[in-house]
Amino acid sequence: MPSNGCRPVIGITSYLEQASFGIWSQEAAILPRTYLDAVLRAGGIPVVLPSIGDGQAEYVAHIDGLILAGGADLDPAGYHQQPHEQTRGVQTYRDEFEFPLLSAAIEANLPVLGVCRGMQLLNVALGGTLHQHLPEANGNSEHRPVPGTFGGCTVKLAADSTLAAIFGDTTSVRCHHHQAADTPAPALTVVGRATDGTTEAVELPGRDFVLGVQWHPEENPDDDRLFAALVAAAGRKDHS
Repeated sequence: MPSNGCRPVIGITSYLEQASFGIWSQEAAILPRTYLDAVLRAGGIPVVLPSIGDGQAEYVAHIDGLILAGGADLDPAGYHQQPHEQTRGVQTYRDEFEFPLLSAAIEANLPVLGVCRGMQLLNVALGGTLHQHLPEANGNSEHRPVPGTFGGCTVKLAADSTLAAIFGDTTSVRCHHHQAADTPAPALTVVGRATDGTTEAVELPGRDFVLGVQWHPEENPDDDRLFAALVAAAGRKDHS
C-alpha cells in the first residue's frame, strides 16, 4: 500500500462527450464503467480525471498510478504527419491534456498503463509514430472487424518483459483499433506482437511499471491480472 496506508488511487483519463442522463443532454466527462470495475476488483480506488484545465502536475501528486484510457485517434500533427482519410474523430483537447499528464507521471516515477489510444500516446510522446490505418499495413481488419465490436487476437510476449511475468509467453486479448505503433519510440521496447506482426505492447525500460497495450484488458472481466499488477506497482510507490 502507499505510505498513507490506504488503497492505491488510480487516475483514469476520460472523454468529453455529449451525453444524455435523466432529462438532460449536455457535454459530460465520461468513461466506460469497465475501467472503474477493473480497478476496483484489482484492489485500487478509481478516480476519473477530466481532460480539462492545466492541473496535470496536481493530479499526479494526488494519485498513485495512471491509466491512459482508449478513445479517438491522436492528431497526426503530434508525430509530424498529415491526416490519413481514415483518421477520424481526433479530439485535440485530449492530446493537449494527456501529453503533459503523461510527462508529469513519468517524471514522478508513477506507474502508468496505456490502453489502446493510451499506448499510442505513450509511443508518440516519446518520439514514435503510428500507422494511421492498420489494414493498409497488415492487409487485414482483424484488430477491428466491425466498428463498435471487439475483435480478438493472440499476442506473443517477450520472455524478459513485465507483461510476460504477468501473462506468460502468450495471451489472448480483445481489441478494437485501426491504428497502431509504426516506428517505436527510441526509449520504448516492443514486448508484444500479434501473429500478423502488429505491435501490441511496449514497455519503458528502467521503470518499475510504465507500459502500453494495444488491446482492451478492461473488456475481459475474467482476467484482471494486468490491473492487479498496476495496483501492486502503485502500492509500492511513495509519491508523497
